[in-house]
Amino acid sequence: MQRILPFTRTLLNSVLKEGGIAIDGTCGNGHDTLFLAESVGNSGKVYGFDIQPEAIEATEKRLTEAKQSAQVALFHESHASINSKIETKDVGNVSAAIFNLGYLPGGDKTIVTKPEETIQAVTDILHLLRSEGLLILVVYPGHPEGKIESEKVSDFASDLDQSQYQVLKYQFINQINEPPYIIAISKK
Repeated sequence: MQRILPFTRTLLNSVLKEGGIAIDGTCGNGHDTLFLAESVGNSGKVYGFDIQPEAIEATEKRLTEAKQSAQVALFHESHASINSKIETKDVGNVSAAIFNLGYLPGGDKTIVTKPEETIQAVTDILHLLRSEGLLILVVYPGHPEGKIESEKVSDFASDLDQSQYQVLKYQFINQINEPPYIIAISKK
């Protein structure tokens, strides 16, 4: 059985191909952005978003060091602005998107993702996904704001029309301190 973050890579690998389009809704320290960039290659495109300048800087540095920055567009903006940044030709062609909700690891824990913005971004991405595209939310309910976001995002995902989407929740239930879990939404 895979831990949470390796399992996200397994899921992403099932839909990402050379030349694909991907979105990182929360760049953080750039690990997922780099993974997406390597997965889609130079002929693909990755859109990355983060509200914190240090996250964008860390991501740019990681991409540059790995020689993977050419296919990535980074935006120092909320993921709620995704719709206004996606090129028209990429609408309906996004293969995958990932969000690590909560706060920047090693950063200011008072700056967190907001449930309303996350739900807006998820709603927008669901329209941007291609058929069989995948959106992954890594949810961290172990802090007060994360608990609220977890409930709202879970409720939203639970209400998605099953004729259009399949929703998976991957969670370890015998862990202490409310461990992170995954919500994966696949477009039919």
